[in-house]
Amino acid sequence: MTSTDTTATTTATTTAAREHARAQAGEITDSMPVVPATDWPHPPADVPADRLTWAESIPGGRYTAVVLARGTRIRLTDRDGTACAPLMMWRADAPWERLNTADTVKVPWQAYLGTGHPLLSDQGRVLATIVADGSGHHDALCGASTLAGNTARYGAGSPESDSPAGRELLLLAGLKHGLAERDLPHPVSFFHGVRVAGDGTLVSTGNAGPGAAVDLVVHLPVVLAVAVADHPLDPSPDYHAGTVELLAWSAPEDLDALVADTFPGVDQDQEYRRALANSEAAHRAANPTSAAAPTGALAPTS
Repeated sequence: MTSTDTTATTTATTTAAREHARAQAGEITDSMPVVPATDWPHPPADVPADRLTWAESIPGGRYTAVVLARGTRIRLTDRDGTACAPLMMWRADAPWERLNTADTVKVPWQAYLGTGHPLLSDQGRVLATIVADGSGHHDALCGASTLAGNTARYGAGSPESDSPAGRELLLLAGLKHGLAERDLPHPVSFFHGVRVAGDGTLVSTGNAGPGAAVDLVVHLPVVLAVAVADHPLDPSPDYHAGTVELLAWSAPEDLDALVADTFPGVDQDQEYRRALANSEAAHRAANPTSAAAPTGALAPTS
């Protein structure tokens, strides 16, 4: 009897199905969040396990969506070296405000994402800042793969297919939080790089390799959606998106350091300071009893 046959047999009745389901309690799989996150089996050396607030692996062709608090630090890791992770953010307390990729590259005068780069909303606020980057292979220019593109390339692109498109997966992630197709603009993508050639051609630079990671600090409460799907410019003829690990932990001290302009390795120009001040003002307006930003730490807003 095969294991499949065993499963079929042990779930043949309601009682057997209940016992089968209960027997899986506590099992850690590659496609579900670990609950509680503090039980994540291999926390990073620099993150105490008891600070983890979210932990999961996202296999290729899957997605996740989670609400994260202000002051959360996120670490995305390209476990296999073949991942591409389109990412979207919406303000959890005002979901009509969302990541704006055009401003994310325009305001800092930089199209290539890296340490210190803000992810800006359509209201000129910083939703998150990249505070560490061990990959250097990201993309804010191409957006996620599409149903039409993947159908033409792999023969299918729906979420149920063997080659789901990144945009289709992000749409499902948004739907879980009451968002619709109109709420899904152009995302940014981590772990698959793109550079602009001298003639304007967009050129894939691939991945950095297994274990490459990028960290972000969240400035305002957000709905975070991450899909894992092949990049639109991936040169491989086969769909081969690898697994991404997503860890999150409370790190208010990192946010305080960004506000105070003391975070190591993050150089803040005047455009960043203005967007940061706008984020702090929005937070204070919604939370008037919260602690004030350090005196004189923030540049005036425009």
